[in-house]
Amino acid sequence: MDSSEKGSLAEVKHVVLVLSGKGGVGKSTITTELALALIHAGKKVGILDVDLCGPSIPRMLCVKKTEVHQCDAGWVPVYADPKQQLAIMSIGFLLEDSNEAVIWRGPKKTALIGQFVSDVAWGELDVLLVDTPPGTSDEHLSVLENLRKHRVDGAVLVTTPQAVSTGDVRREITFCKKTALKILGIVENMSGFVCPHCSECSNIFSKGGGEELAKLTGSVFLGSVPLDPHLTATLEEGQDFLQAFPESSTYTAISQIVNTLLSSLDA
Repeated sequence: MDSSEKGSLAEVKHVVLVLSGKGGVGKSTITTELALALIHAGKKVGILDVDLCGPSIPRMLCVKKTEVHQCDAGWVPVYADPKQQLAIMSIGFLLEDSNEAVIWRGPKKTALIGQFVSDVAWGELDVLLVDTPPGTSDEHLSVLENLRKHRVDGAVLVTTPQAVSTGDVRREITFCKKTALKILGIVENMSGFVCPHCSECSNIFSKGGGEELAKLTGSVFLGSVPLDPHLTATLEEGQDFLQAFPESSTYTAISQIVNTLLSSLDA
């Protein structure tokens, strides 16, 4: 294998896009927790953060002030752990100021996405998770066009229980069907609120919207993830929630989702 091949996705077994119909549903949170759960399952994982206007993955994994270096095969991803089991590439690493707004026209965004896909030396990975911007846009088409030169296994769609969110995910499902992108499943995030004192889960929003949407569209329902203050706190501090709270219902939910996802990918 020559150096140009090593810089691509040649040694990546599975590529999974994480999509949401709207912002604020916790897509990047779910991406991060899926990555950590995959590592706990013994997998080597990458996160490609192509949410160019709102790159939050570096902060969630406490690597936001890291410099990106280059090798013969391209950009070297940033590793979030000493064992180098979690590799990350994000535009957040390329901005001098993390508060800087990315005000770019389409062609410049498309060019960067092309570079992210072809010029990162990922090496061997079991799963590459691609954290996309909310909605359906030119960036999504650019991601798909570039990734399809290699291979895409499919997409995980993230929604919250409310009808306004599931309605936006319907459009995302239409996008997947029109672009022949396989839907690996739907995750309902913020499904209930876990009390930090007694651990009881209360439905502060409506419940079951994601599961109902999965039934209506013939998609796999991967599971529900409750809104957990401990999860929010650990992500703010860049800690591994799955390691810190292994007895929580959120840990159980995410672990089950990953097991179902892995079974689908390996089928």
